[in-house]
Parts: sequence; structure tokens; C-alpha cells
Amino acid sequence: MSRRRLLIVAGAVVSVIALAYVAGYVLTGQRLPADTSIAGVDVGGQSPDEAEETLEQGLAERSKEPIRATFDDRDFEIEPTQAGLAVDVAASVRAAGGRSWDPRDMVALVAGGSDHDPVLDVDETKLAAAVASVAETVDQPVVEAQITFPDAKPKARAPKAGNEVPQDEFAEAIQDAWLTQDEPVEVPVEAVAPAVDRAGLRQAIRDIARPAVAAPVKLQVGDATIDLPVTAYAPALAVVVKDGAMTPVIDAKDLAKPLTSSTTGIGRSAVDASFRFEGGKAFVVPGKAGVGLDPKTMATQLVPVLTKTGDARSITVEASAVQPEFTTEDAKALGIKERISSFTTEYPHADYRNTNQAEAARRIDGVVLEPGETFSFNDIVGERTAANGFVSGFVINGGVFREELGGGVSQVATTAYNAAFFGGLDDVEHHPHAFYIDRYPVGREATIYYGSLDLRFRNPYKTGVVIHAWVDKSAPGTVGRMNVEMYGTKVYEVKSRSSDRYNFRNPGTQYDDTDRCVSQAPVTGFDIDIHRDFYQGGKRVKTEKDTAYYQAADRVICGKKPEKDD
Repeated sequence: MSRRRLLIVAGAVVSVIALAYVAGYVLTGQRLPADTSIAGVDVGGQSPDEAEETLEQGLAERSKEPIRATFDDRDFEIEPTQAGLAVDVAASVRAAGGRSWDPRDMVALVAGGSDHDPVLDVDETKLAAAVASVAETVDQPVVEAQITFPDAKPKARAPKAGNEVPQDEFAEAIQDAWLTQDEPVEVPVEAVAPAVDRAGLRQAIRDIARPAVAAPVKLQVGDATIDLPVTAYAPALAVVVKDGAMTPVIDAKDLAKPLTSSTTGIGRSAVDASFRFEGGKAFVVPGKAGVGLDPKTMATQLVPVLTKTGDARSITVEASAVQPEFTTEDAKALGIKERISSFTTEYPHADYRNTNQAEAARRIDGVVLEPGETFSFNDIVGERTAANGFVSGFVINGGVFREELGGGVSQVATTAYNAAFFGGLDDVEHHPHAFYIDRYPVGREATIYYGSLDLRFRNPYKTGVVIHAWVDKSAPGTVGRMNVEMYGTKVYEVKSRSSDRYNFRNPGTQYDDTDRCVSQAPVTGFDIDIHRDFYQGGKRVKTEKDTAYYQAADRVICGKKPEKDD
């Protein structure tokens, strides 16, 4: 065969292959491969438009079904729409067999395709909120080692490991399971170890705590030498975990009073300006200068010598005029004039509620928020410990009631949240309880847990805001009342409205044979939307929306789970 003829034949073959290749490319855009399915919906051999219609119909009911998740004996249901999950139908069809130059896709038109996962359209904000709602129930906060000094003697709190849900991993598992789920998603949990273990705590007791309260600290003030007794600084002293190690710290505010008390005989305390409240108005109570030792300077100088002995256990200080931290001029400049909101909640009689709520209310009463300043419940109230005046009561922990120090304090947070809500303050952080407690306003309540869950709100105004909080204590046969008022300069009239409850979740049953068990009636879970409307001159000027997600609360039966009959 001549060279010319060979070239003609070869060219013809190449042309045929090219035409077939182009034809294959065109065909891949006209129909999907045989035996192709998406999330189990058969779309094989269909045109893209037909496949989209088939997929929409095939997933219509399944896409509404809740995603089931489980942790230990607890079950959770996550509504797809509330979790921001939707199917991108067009993208799913394209991914399963759109127009392609890949020869394997062309062969698949005849040989057959495979099952494909759907392409999802995900609202990351909604998904994160749904994941956080479950994590709040499952997470167990780590307890760090700590030493306090009630009665001027070391009292140790042992460290305890916690656990937490890796929320990004859980969110990915939810997306993977949706529409293809046969079994519930296992909620992933990671152990969280305390930064300092029991051995580190024992070492801190030996090397820091015991030496710190072993003897007075000598103060050289001018020509006088004075012993600062252990009882004067011990209430302000704690040994806490800082940067991974046990470290002594002294709270200057807690130190201020004993520095000028009769225990030292040095000077008199400065008195901050404050407010008194009468007839819906706020009035400035002038502050007073003092004479004595500056608490901040003293706190800084004391810490390094607490582990010293002999002559090294002394510091040189100067007595001077001590100005209030919050002066009369500061108070007047804030423009605080009138009550801008108030809220009251009631509680059934319990001595622990009277004690804990009164202590928390005392600590937030009189707190001033300057323009732009953010209130933190945990920062102001502090850890709920016996040394801080709190007693044991019931709290929600891990989705069930447990007895812990500070029970009932969430009612103070809930009341403060509502006062801030109707005062128009910015909601920075709040967490509804894991399940709904019917003495609180539905969708407008806040739980707190020191170290993990906080209540924070910000003053958005050009003038200051001061909090007035108090408790009308309960007695046998009568309810108690928790009261919070906000004073400032009124800018808005704030109103609340809510949706109907939806996405109901059914409770299950748990058995608990530990000595910590508290029997518990079941509570149905649900979602509810809360709208906050701001009015000026009778006209609504803006609206904010928040959704509260309540998990179902299982029935808790104290005792061992009955064995199933064979």
C-alpha cells in the first residue's frame, strides 16, 4: 500500500474516532448513564431536566424527615430546615453525569453508572446553631483544679475531666447522614483533660497554699512595721490554673476592705459613687476618697512573698490618698436618669433558691455599664462555690437534674436577660435551657454554667446603664420573686412576640442507679421563634429574631434498667 493511501486511511480512522468522541460528548449532556441513582433515587438514562424532576419528587418526603442522632441513652432529632439543609437538585444531577470529555463517562452511558450522594446547599449558620443545641446537652465542662482559703485554710477542688462535642465533625456527620441515613448518627465526643492533674494540685498545696497562709506578712509603712494577718488577705487569695500551671492570684477588690479595716489600723476605705432608686428614677450617691494602701499595688506586691519565710516575707508600702475607682463625676457623666425596663420571675419555695439567688442578685446589683461595655454574668457573679456564699441546689447538667453548688442561679440570669431584652440592650450571648422549664417565659430564658455557658449583653447607647437587682425571698406556702431593673436614658419601647411551637420532639426514658440520680418527669422538646420589636414614637423601627431550640427531656427513673425478657 502506498504511503499516500496509508495516510488517507489513517486520516479516515482518526476522523471516525473524533466524530465518535464528539458524539459521545454530546450524548453525555443529553442523558445520564444507565443505572444511575442519586441518594437512592433512580435517574438512569434520563435527560437532565427529567432527572431533576424525578429527584425532586423522589426526595420530597425523605427530605422532611428529621436526622436522628444518639449519645449514650439519649436520642436527638434535628430538623433539616432548622439545620439549614437543602438539596441542590441541579448540581446533584450535573455531578451524576453531565456533559463530559472523559471517555469513562461516555462508556458509562451504555455500561451503567452508580449511586451518587446528593449535592447539598447548606446554611452554615443554621447548621452550627442546631449542632450547638445538641452539644449543650452532651458537653460536660472540665473542672480545673483550684485552691481557695475559707477560714484562712487551704481548701482544694480536685480537677475533673470533661468532654465536648467536636462541632465541625458533628456537622459534617449530619450532612453525610441526611437522606442516606439507615442508623442514627453517633454524636462524636472528645475527652477534655484538666490542665493540672491531681499530682499538680497536691504539689500546689504543698509549695504554694500552705506557705501562703503560714504566717502574717510584714508591712513597712513609713517608720511603722505592721503585721498583715492571714485573715486580712486570705479571702482575696486563690490558687488557680493559669497558662497550664497552678498560680497564686489576689483579687484587689476583695483585698480593699481588709486593708483599711481594724485588722491593720491603716486609714479608711475609699467609697465608690453609686445609685439609689426611687419612683422609677435613679439618683447619684456621691463617692468618698479614702486614705490607706492601694489595693492594686498591694495585690501585686503580696503575691511574690507569700511563699517566702523570715525577713523575706515582708514588703514596703506607702499610705496615701485613695480615690474611688468610680467617682461622683463619673456617675453623673453617664446620664443615667430613669428606669428603662424591669422584669420579675417567680419561684417555688426552697431555701437554696433564696440563698443562691440573693447572693447572685447582690453581686449584679449596682453594676454599671458604660456606653459600649459588655456585661458578663460569670465575670460579675463569679464561680458558684461555698467560699463565694453559694449552697447546693438543683441544676440541669447533661440534660438531667443534678445537685450542685449554685442551683437556682439560672433564674437570676433569666430575669436579667429579660430586663436587658426589654431595655433594648444588645444580646451578645445567651443560652436557653436544654429543655423548657415552664416557670420561665418560653423562648426568653437563659441558663449559665461557670466556665462554659455565660450570659452577656452590651450597652448600645450613648449613655450609661445601671442594674438594680433584688430578691423577695420565698417562705413555706409562698413563692419567691427575682427582680431586675435597668436604669439609663430611655430610647426605645421594646415589645416581644412569638411564633407557635413547632418541630416537636418526643422524650424517652433513662434509668440512673447512681447516688446522684434525681427522678424527672418527661418534657416534650420543640422550637419557637422570638421576635423583639423596637418602637419609637409609636412606630416600629426595627425587629430582631431569635430561635430557641429545646431538646426533649427524658423521663428519669432512679434505679437499674429492667432486664428484657428472653
